Amino acid sequence: MPIVAHNSLETLQRLKEEGLEVLDLKRANSQDIRELHIGLLNMMPDGALRATERQFLRLIGSSNRIAQFFVHIFTINGVPRSAETQSYIDANYEKFSDLQKEGLDALIITGTNPTSENFADEPYLDELKEVFAWGEKNVCSVLCSCLASHAAFKYFYQIDRRPLPEKLFGVFSQKVLDRSHPLMSNINSRFDMPHSRKNTVLAEDLTARGLHILVAGEETGFSLATSPDGLRNIYLQGHPEYDVHSLLKEYRRDLLLYRDGKLAQKPPLPAHYFNTEAQKILDVWLKNPQEDFPEQKLAEKVDITWRDTAKAIFANWLGLIYELTHFERQKQYMDGINPENPLEGIWKH
Repeated sequence: MPIVAHNSLETLQRLKEEGLEVLDLKRANSQDIRELHIGLLNMMPDGALRATERQFLRLIGSSNRIAQFFVHIFTINGVPRSAETQSYIDANYEKFSDLQKEGLDALIITGTNPTSENFADEPYLDELKEVFAWGEKNVCSVLCSCLASHAAFKYFYQIDRRPLPEKLFGVFSQKVLDRSHPLMSNINSRFDMPHSRKNTVLAEDLTARGLHILVAGEETGFSLATSPDGLRNIYLQGHPEYDVHSLLKEYRRDLLLYRDGKLAQKPPLPAHYFNTEAQKILDVWLKNPQEDFPEQKLAEKVDITWRDTAKAIFANWLGLIYELTHFERQKQYMDGINPENPLEGIWKH
């Protein structure tokens, strides 16, 4: 169902040009269709800020639920910003204090680039904790991505992330471990997911505290988990939202830093990402790295093996939120739904 353009965010116009259904506010108000209000806390650094908007808005807008999605994008202090990006945020983003008053049905929290090996030293941590605390009591479900998941594990369960021997970077095979969970409805038992991180949280640390592991990979460890109730908090260690350029741009950034002597070691290739044709294009450029990096030519050769699964997972998540908000608003419960804990009943249904 469509995303509603309730503000002048440039990303919405770009997505509309790509073919995603985007309604203007006047048209949306003329239709008698349920609204879902989704918060998006975008903590990504300047270079990925707008791309991250597009990625999550695409996934939300691809849901087939009969609802109009109002996506409320905001950020927090502590993430380094240029004057240009801060001006863009001031003009286009909402304030968390306003959203606290108006309310949200669900919340997505992105990752960001770590600035310290110790979470306690991250400058945005105090405000992120405020968002965690508010979300726990005021929205149906919170979906955390990558570093946000690691921060949530520390905040809610006192689980520490662990440094990896080397950066996990590429597209990796995944396996569904719990097919009975509604988030995994109509999901292939095996699929791919991009990862890009230097730290990890071990599955055994999560299961010891009652969390559910839904998806994992031999090379990645767990990739998708939930809080013990099955829905209140969704934790991703991977990046199903990534588009075809995401890993490529990150690799390009590090490769150019290495070329210019600003990075000590040559960055590794993203694993399982470049096919034979793409590798040939890259090899030609590596012989003459002063030429323009062939980003578009490489992107055209990359096989996208995760997008459909990402859409399905987000559609399932939004569907659960749709059902839960319906029960809460109408106060009508199906047989077996416990009014004191409707999450449990919806999970079983």
